[in-house]
Amino acid sequence: MVLTGNVDIRQVNLAFNVEGRITTMLVSEGDMVTAGQELARVESNYYTDGLAIARARLDAQKAQVAKLVAGSRPEEVALARANVAEAEASVTYARSVRQRQVELARRDVVSQQALEDAETALEQAQAKREVTRQQLALAVAGPRTEDIAAAKAQLAADQSTLSLIERRVADTVLYAPSAGTILTRVLEPGAIVLPGSAVYALSIDDPVWIRGFVPETALGRVKPGMMVSISTDMPGGRTYRGKVGFVSPTAEFTPRAVETPELRSSLVYRIRLTVEDADDGLRQGMPVTIKLDGPPPGLTPRAG
Repeated sequence: MVLTGNVDIRQVNLAFNVEGRITTMLVSEGDMVTAGQELARVESNYYTDGLAIARARLDAQKAQVAKLVAGSRPEEVALARANVAEAEASVTYARSVRQRQVELARRDVVSQQALEDAETALEQAQAKREVTRQQLALAVAGPRTEDIAAAKAQLAADQSTLSLIERRVADTVLYAPSAGTILTRVLEPGAIVLPGSAVYALSIDDPVWIRGFVPETALGRVKPGMMVSISTDMPGGRTYRGKVGFVSPTAEFTPRAVETPELRSSLVYRIRLTVEDADDGLRQGMPVTIKLDGPPPGLTPRAG
C-alpha cells in the first residue's frame, strides 16, 4: 500500500526568561545550531549586582547563625560575673550608708531628707544588682533555641534568594534547546525584551517525523511498529527507512455524526512516522511517498 505525506514541520519559539536589553545576537536565519549552543544575551549588570547583594546578605546571616550556635564567649560570662560583683559591692556600700544615716537621724544630726536619699540609693543599688544577675544568667544560658531556629530559617530564605538570582543571571544567556535550523531572527541587539518575547524561531531537525493520512478502508492494515519506505520527488533521491509510531484514534476531515457508507469510506486517520536514517535530503514540509513494507513484528497478515 502506498500513501502520501509530508515531512512534519516542528518549530519552537525561543525566548529569554528575564527582561532586559539585548546585547548580542550570535546567529541569523538559515544557520544550523547544535543543542546547548549560545544564541543571544541580554544585559546582565542589574542581575549580577543583585547577585552580589544576595551573597553578602547570605554571608552575614551565616555569621549570625554561627554566633548564636556557639553561644556566649567565656569573656562575656566573665564580664557578667564582674558586673554582678560590682553590683554586690554597691549594695553593701549603700546599705552601710543608710545605716549611718539612720543612726544620725535618731540623734537629729542629719535631716530626714538625707535619710530618704540613703534609702533610695540602697534601693537603686539592689535593683542594679538584680539586673546584673539576670544578665549573668542570660550569658550562662546562651541564646534561646527559638532565636537560633529563626536565624536558621532566615539563612534558608537567603540561600533560596541567592539561588533564584543565580538562575536569573544564567537566564540572561539564551541557548538552543536542541539541534535545528534558525527560521526567523525576530529581534536585533538593542531591543528591550520581556520574559517570553520570541527572539528566534527554531526548526527542530532531529528526530525527523513524517505526517501522513490513511483512509478508513485501509486503517486495519496500518499498525504502530510497521516498517515503511519513504521517498521524495527529487530526481535521484534516496529511499529512507521509517517506522509507524502513531495512528490517530479519531478521524479527520469528516464529521463524526456522518454514518452513510459512502461518506464513511472517505474518512482518513492521521499517522506519524519516524525516519530512522534521515539526512539533509528531507526538508520540513517536503511531500513524500510512503510505502508500507509489511505488518509490524509479531503480527501475521490475514489470508485473502
